[in-house]
Amino acid sequence: MKRRILLVDDELAVLLTLKAVLEINGFEVETAASAREAKSKIKNAQYHMVITDMRMESESAGLEVVQTAKKAAYQPAVAMLTAFPIPGEDWQAEGADEMLVKPMNTQDLLVQIEALLVTHEDNKRGSAKKQPELVTADTPSTGKARASTRKAIATS
Repeated sequence: MKRRILLVDDELAVLLTLKAVLEINGFEVETAASAREAKSKIKNAQYHMVITDMRMESESAGLEVVQTAKKAAYQPAVAMLTAFPIPGEDWQAEGADEMLVKPMNTQDLLVQIEALLVTHEDNKRGSAKKQPELVTADTPSTGKARASTRKAIATS
């Protein structure tokens, strides 16, 4: 089964390029060119991940997409894609699981997406068991997995 991604960006060149890269690498990709379109798709379909540009038709458009995805019963992983990153880790307070900064090397992007999908699915499974000890125990390893992924990206 292919993993489904909703890719949201108002720049057609970015949207089509990333869609092609992701499809070549085995993902099923749907696109949306606005927050409004993305919110509708999130409510009417299911995705393993939502990747949204932060700034589109308004400064808060990307955050609206993040909030809609976070409210979805199927709990997709959510990444914000931006050329204007939020300082520090304040983006996590906005609800995103990951911040992807463009322009980005395609191999780095794929590594980050794979790592986020694995981490997100592990966390969902831990939450589904409703055993606080497991969720707590998974949290430090999640940080280590992300740190090692970022280290691998930095050294490649």
